[in-house]
Amino acid sequence: MTYAKVIAVTADVAWDVTLLTWGAYAPLQHLMTGEEYHSVCETMRLPNGTIFPLPMVLPVPASVAEAVHPGEDLEMVGRYGFAGQIKVTEIFKRDLLDEAATVYLTTDIRHPGVAHLLSQSPWCLAGDIKVLHPPDLPFHEPVHPGQVKALIRKYQWRTIAAFQTRNPIHRAHEYLHKVALEVCDGLLLHPLIGSTKRDDIPAAIRMASYHILLDAYYPKHRVILATFPAAMRYAGPREALFHAIVRKNYGATHFIIGRDAAGVGDFYGPYDAIHLLEQHAQEIGLTPLAFPAVGFCPRCQQTVSERTCPHRSEWFTLSGTQVRETLRAGQNLPAEFSRPEVSYYLQRALSTIAQEAEG
Repeated sequence: MTYAKVIAVTADVAWDVTLLTWGAYAPLQHLMTGEEYHSVCETMRLPNGTIFPLPMVLPVPASVAEAVHPGEDLEMVGRYGFAGQIKVTEIFKRDLLDEAATVYLTTDIRHPGVAHLLSQSPWCLAGDIKVLHPPDLPFHEPVHPGQVKALIRKYQWRTIAAFQTRNPIHRAHEYLHKVALEVCDGLLLHPLIGSTKRDDIPAAIRMASYHILLDAYYPKHRVILATFPAAMRYAGPREALFHAIVRKNYGATHFIIGRDAAGVGDFYGPYDAIHLLEQHAQEIGLTPLAFPAVGFCPRCQQTVSERTCPHRSEWFTLSGTQVRETLRAGQNLPAEFSRPEVSYYLQRALSTIAQEAEG
């Protein structure tokens, strides 16, 4: 078939389209119609009542929206070899400020998700999609839900705890993982490797740090390291719920969730995401493993949580900004915060990037 019109899509959209066709976003398997979009924004549910917390649309420039008609077949192209097709069923327009207010709970452009949303075209195409070639990835870890489920069957796990991250793993994360492994057969370590904030640590560096940690400190054959190539939206509670639904589609039975999940700055309450997931956990068929604040207690001399330690005010803590500044300055992170091997690798990698940027 010859396609008269070609639309270029961003890497984020290319991966959303690909993940939709792979079933990673089930029950949704297509780009949203206008009705579905408005329903999800307003109620966190599709028109049939099924829960789905985030819009999933194909933004296009106004010039494309004006030139396309329902029934047309379009070719989609993108970076890293992406190629796909869409049979257009609808063209609709969003109110971006309204979407920001309902999905992100703010229209403040200091919020990275809002800033990204408001930079998009309000015009969207809906339709049936087909992926001819997914974007290429520089990583060898499993990316398709079917690959992860095949490994789960191979290991004969019945209970699987999934962990979402966009950061290197520090000692508090390790604590959560190992508590989960006390009650579940296996751990799905599932880092998001799509677009993140400019100051977040690059995916390639994060992936290398995960291997260093897993090789030295985690039991073999009880952990699957896979990749989730979607973009980070920083939508707080709604995105945390979305992440849980995705991990259910990758085979997880449990989902580890802590303070400020999928949040940014102080736009959301520290436990808002936990409360929303617990409210809908039975409906989506996933058991939350919810943790309060976790950190290193000098008096207890171990990593603890608010449930196990009475010395919260004495904990050793570092903010994400402090971690990045320390590493980029060529300094190692304290052993109470990070495993020495991981810290050494991260500081060398990030200080090298900083030196190259300075010329």
